[in-house]
Amino acid sequence: MSIAEQQQRVVDELSALADWKERYRAIIQKGRQMPPLDPKFREDRYKVRGCQSQVWLHATLKDGVLELHADSDAEIVRGLVAIVVEVFNHTTPTEAASAPIDFVDRLGLSSNLSQTRSNGLMAMIKQIRLTAVAYNALSARGTTTA
Repeated sequence: MSIAEQQQRVVDELSALADWKERYRAIIQKGRQMPPLDPKFREDRYKVRGCQSQVWLHATLKDGVLELHADSDAEIVRGLVAIVVEVFNHTTPTEAASAPIDFVDRLGLSSNLSQTRSNGLMAMIKQIRLTAVAYNALSARGTTTA
């Protein structure tokens, strides 16, 4: 499934809910359903900078696609992390680095999250994109280990 299709699926799923109270519950539920992050990746070097809550992101390249694992110490942020992982997981580095991120606005996240949470969400996406660019550069040099 392309990244655009993954984005549309998430937008459709959450947009079908009647109001923001229901969307928040659904986002929190997504976070609760996300697999736990291996404790060895809950180190400072895996933290996403720019998030008010603690967010950890570990990315690898496997068979040419990104494999993302992440977590947060805050319930709503963990849900946002789950959405970002759902959108970008199992995409190529090229797709992840260049995909439009209008799904954030289409979901209404920019206008319904606090400024700090919105900034944190964008920091997560930025970190994934930077990781994707790094994997692209490594692949061009014949290496795939970041």
